[in-house]
Amino acid sequence: MIHVCSLARLHDVVAGSRAEHVVTLINEATPVRRPASVKAENHLYLGMNDITEPMDGMVPPGEEHIATLLDFVGRWPREAPIVFHCWAGISRSTAAGYITLCALYPELDEMAAAIALRERAPTATPNARLVRLADDMLGRNGRMADAIGAIGRGDFCAEGTPFILSPDEVGRRA
Repeated sequence: MIHVCSLARLHDVVAGSRAEHVVTLINEATPVRRPASVKAENHLYLGMNDITEPMDGMVPPGEEHIATLLDFVGRWPREAPIVFHCWAGISRSTAAGYITLCALYPELDEMAAAIALRERAPTATPNARLVRLADDMLGRNGRMADAIGAIGRGDFCAEGTPFILSPDEVGRRA
């Protein structure tokens, strides 16, 4: 199971889900206290700003972030849940959850996965740059980016509600 939440809900979601792996996608200087139940080697910290185009003084999501993410989730044994979080649980973490679902389950339909994401997270606005980079790296020929574009911007909020993405609830490509 893939869990997505904000930094403020990280410890509660990890405890409630019994997750053993965590991915942090947050500004480089933001301190994040790893949940005690998660081993250091099972916590990936990806320092980046939540931007879609390069800006002075900020770190845009890059190919190196996606490569590191794909390597980490590729080694996730899937015996226990994984938690993705960013500051608000709206953009970077929702993109990473979607990317992980598409990467680990290549037979899933990208649009069906995006629709499932929207149904579970009405406030989600996955970071388009992260999705576009992953789409290219995974050879999805624009289908991931197009699907996220099609679901549009989520409802405005200051913090997203934690949610779960499961491959069992998403349709397969024909």
